[in-house]
Amino acid sequence: MPFRLTQKRRQPEPPPAPPRPAPSPLDVVLAYHQTTKHAPYRYARSLGYMDWDTQPNPFRRYAGARLVTLDEIAPGAEPSWDAIFQLGAITPRPLDRRFVSQLFYDSLALSAWKEYGDSKWALRVNPSSGNLHPTEGYLISGPVAGLLDSAAVCHYAPHEHGLEVRRTLIAAQWQSLAEQLPPGALLLALTSIHWREAWKYGERAFRYCNHDIGHAIAAVAIAAAVMGWQVRLLETAPDAHLATLLGITGQADEEDEHLRIEAEHPDCLLVLYPATDPAHSNKLAGINDSEATEVATTNLVLPASLLAELTGSPAAGTPNRLSSDHHPWPIIEVVAEATAREISPEASYWHHAVDSASHPVTSSSPPARQIIRQRRSAVDMDGVTGMSSEAFYTAMSRVLPGLTPFDALPWKPAIHLALFVHRVDNLASGLYFLLRDPEEKGALQATMNPQFLWQQPASCPETLPLYLLQTGDMRQTAQAVSCGQEIASDGAFAVGMLAEYEASLRRYGPWFYRRLHWEAGAIGQMLYLEAEAAGLRATGIGCFFDDSMHQVLGLPGYRTAGQPSLRYQTVYHFTVGGPVEDSRLRTLPAYAHLGR
Repeated sequence: MPFRLTQKRRQPEPPPAPPRPAPSPLDVVLAYHQTTKHAPYRYARSLGYMDWDTQPNPFRRYAGARLVTLDEIAPGAEPSWDAIFQLGAITPRPLDRRFVSQLFYDSLALSAWKEYGDSKWALRVNPSSGNLHPTEGYLISGPVAGLLDSAAVCHYAPHEHGLEVRRTLIAAQWQSLAEQLPPGALLLALTSIHWREAWKYGERAFRYCNHDIGHAIAAVAIAAAVMGWQVRLLETAPDAHLATLLGITGQADEEDEHLRIEAEHPDCLLVLYPATDPAHSNKLAGINDSEATEVATTNLVLPASLLAELTGSPAAGTPNRLSSDHHPWPIIEVVAEATAREISPEASYWHHAVDSASHPVTSSSPPARQIIRQRRSAVDMDGVTGMSSEAFYTAMSRVLPGLTPFDALPWKPAIHLALFVHRVDNLASGLYFLLRDPEEKGALQATMNPQFLWQQPASCPETLPLYLLQTGDMRQTAQAVSCGQEIASDGAFAVGMLAEYEASLRRYGPWFYRRLHWEAGAIGQMLYLEAEAAGLRATGIGCFFDDSMHQVLGLPGYRTAGQPSLRYQTVYHFTVGGPVEDSRLRTLPAYAHLGR
């Protein structure tokens, strides 16, 4: 047969695959948390070395904004550290120049300078991972006697201990805010410059920035409590509205990559008011006066008219450039956008924790402001010094919800403490657990290692929900889960802060991811100060092996094949003990450089 060349019939092309839907903000947050976990075989992505040529300037200034200097208010003998936890023990101070000066001096100011050879660096009252200080503070207030002749929005400059006036508000603009607040109240806002942490820590830096916001919230609440004032976190103004009020809108949208990397991101708005009006305290804490168990939301709206006026009137000052060059970490911009809060929380969000623990008052309690301003982060522990059980139980009682600074946080407590106890008098070495929400005990017992004892120590106060899980020497374990750092084993005790994680994010929204870290940071700040009160020192530990800590607690490794369990996640580690001081370092006064 003759050969015939036949053309192969063309097969129809398969239909194009449907486009993948963009990940939801919750998906972004869950993926970020997993991606930035440290593990013994893999650390979260970072530069891997210190690029000293691009080290960020730790001080943001707004060139062109008028600077109003504040006063240094030296610490006195009163009130005592114990007194600030006794409701009604401190008469509220009037709002004036001295009040504002002391508020910032005891919360966000410099505490000292350290010098070694040709190097010199500042320490601050509020702690920061790596002493990098991504947190910026703003005062929003009406006229203040001796300080501000008119209402204003001011950026706090810690190097100068002064306020940069970025906006002057007319009386009607301030009144639109003040009429929603307790009489005589003022507002304080916090923002973050993520680049300051990312320069050293890379992709994990977003976590640390939010720890530092928690540190700062607690620092502000404690500084206010010293003067008889209370603090509440206001949650009904969307982040974008807060950015408009502060004059930082657009920084995160800059076309210039370098300017965008150095942007300030709005975090939170706090209201401060004299602690004399139970009705206002209840409202701001989410309590309905007619029925203490009924929840009511906290309302503060930035009026549309005010926002329009501020949008049409740029804030004074140009932000200074912090680094000559940058290494971008795009995942941080993505997760920052995913965790921005756009709407007010639902009614179920608001919660009032009733303090049920005893808060001991001792005759030897040191002055509160001395404790606040002497706080330092330990860089090493001596492996010998222990802690009295009295001081330990007091510290544990003071990190429970209900009183300062945790009454500033409106949500149901979501962080618990796993404790590696090494050297506490009359307390067996072992693994313990501090339950900060009693309603979660059954779920935790059912989820963690079924062999755990869950026994309250014999010497423990009945009102303190502290439980022994297992006895034994936990020093090697504490060190291992904290990236092998001996500081976790050489103190009196170490802490792993366990968050009620995935359910919280699904219940409230992905923006709650930041608040989990704020709550952990606030706990860390209290542990810092309780350590100082006990004659010890503390430090936060940002480097830890997340899933190794989960294994120690016996948490299930997988929900289904290939998917890690996210019911509980560890979000911050900490340690308290006897510090090893570096005698080579010289300590200098905080503001000697200003000649004050």
